[in-house]
Formats: sequence, structure tokens, C-alpha cells
Amino acid sequence: MKRKATTRDRILEAALNVFSMKGYIGATTREIAGLAGVAEVTLFRNFSSKEKLFEEVVSRYSFLPALKGLLPELQDRPYRDALSEIARRFLAIMNERRHLVRIVQGDIHHSEKLRDIFYLFTDEMFRTLASYFRRMQGRGVLRTFDAKAASRAFFGMFFSYFYREECIAKKNIGKADLDRMVNEFVDIFVRGTMK
Repeated sequence: MKRKATTRDRILEAALNVFSMKGYIGATTREIAGLAGVAEVTLFRNFSSKEKLFEEVVSRYSFLPALKGLLPELQDRPYRDALSEIARRFLAIMNERRHLVRIVQGDIHHSEKLRDIFYLFTDEMFRTLASYFRRMQGRGVLRTFDAKAASRAFFGMFFSYFYREECIAKKNIGKADLDRMVNEFVDIFVRGTMK
């Protein structure tokens, strides 16, 4: 049985929708509260500021929670398969949140607060994947390399492809193209990191 959405859940869902449509800069807490069906004061009882609300949206709806949940499942899978699964899940979440990604990428140049949130989130994502690479290095599967730099390179390949195709060209990446691209990028990455 599905649990009933709490006030906090409704606010976060509304915030995700408003941030996706108007961006961080364009969104107002009044608008978010209205969509959530709560008074603005209720929003501020749950989240002390628009910045804290955005941090929680990123924390809940970004790829980071999915990555943290996925890595334990992948520990015993072959390296190539694990990377392919990470890439596919990353791209699926990016696609699901493409409107938010597009708007945040524009807003990030105009808001120091947003840059700080984005930096902290991406840094934690890189550290999380780097910990997986270090475990694989410890098992002797991977050669010695800077694991955090490798995690930046891994996500960078896929984000760059996604952003160009989905956000700039506004193409919908088909499954066949997606599978081909994931296989190619993962193959390049595996060849560069395995012993």
C-alpha cells in the first residue's frame, strides 16, 4: 500500500515542477506553495529558504540517490555491465528531468547559490562513483588511476552527449541510438581503465 504524501512531499513535488518550468531564479516560493496546496508560511516551516528547498529537490530527484542505491547491487557484476547500467540509469534520470537540467544550466551562470548547490551535488556524485572505482582497483580489476578524475570523465561523457542531443538540439534520443552510444562510450572507458 502506497503511503500518503506528506506536506513536505507535496512541497517538494511542487518545487520540482515549478523549478522545471521556471528555473531556480524564476520560481517563487509563493507559486510553489500554491501548487502544493499549502500556505507560503507552511513552506517556510518545512524549508527555511528557497535555497534549502532547491537543495532538497536536488537531493531527492537527482541521480545521486539512484547511484547510491545502485552501487551495492553492482558489486559482483562484471565491470563493463556495471558501467553500462550506471550510464543507462543516469541517462534515464537526466531524460526524465531534462526540463530542469536545461533551465538550471542557464540559471547557474547567474546565481552563486545555485552554483554552490550544483558544485556540492556533483562533487558528491563524483566521490560516490570514485569509491566504486577504488574498490575495483583494490580487487585488481582496474589499473591505478585517479578515481575521482575518472568519475568526472565518465559522467562528463554522458552528460555532454545528453545535453547536446536533448537540451540543445532538442532531439529525443531513441533506444537504438542510446544503446549504441552507451556501448561505445563504456567500451572506450573500459579499455582506458582496466588492467
